[in-house]
Amino acid sequence: MVRQTHRAFLLFLCAAAFFGLACVQAQKTITIRMLDSRSGKLISTAAYLVRINNEQTSHADWVTTNQDGSVKLTVPDSAAQVSIRATYDNTISFYLNCDANKEPGAADQDASQDRWYKISDILTLGVVAPNGCGGKKIPDKLQFVAKPGEFIFFVRKRNPLEQFKD
Repeated sequence: MVRQTHRAFLLFLCAAAFFGLACVQAQKTITIRMLDSRSGKLISTAAYLVRINNEQTSHADWVTTNQDGSVKLTVPDSAAQVSIRATYDNTISFYLNCDANKEPGAADQDASQDRWYKISDILTLGVVAPNGCGGKKIPDKLQFVAKPGEFIFFVRKRNPLEQFKD
């Protein structure tokens, strides 16, 4: 009797462990490098706002800063697209992403336009976002190649006129 109870308990424990692992949501990991649009130098900040699948909810808690200043982003398996922005160190001022679409006739980038990137492309090929802040000719120091699982994007700080408008 004790042996049968022990077996039943052990079988229950194994089944619970198996189903518990099967129900754990798989995750995808991306390395992000945010670069200065003029110098190409890595900008290290912990203040990232990550959104997935065209949702408005941001997930700063999915980001972990690496020692070299890049970050590790862990998104749920259900994530198909990602949009990433960052703020200046511990402020509410956003860097301007240089990949924002430019409106015809506009003097500057439209920072309100979020650009969405396919996570499958980032994981399989690596993605370097366009650097629309640097002009038409891109110098060699701003030529980067992303590895699979890596997302590289360019930013700049707001100029005084843009800060005044906000």
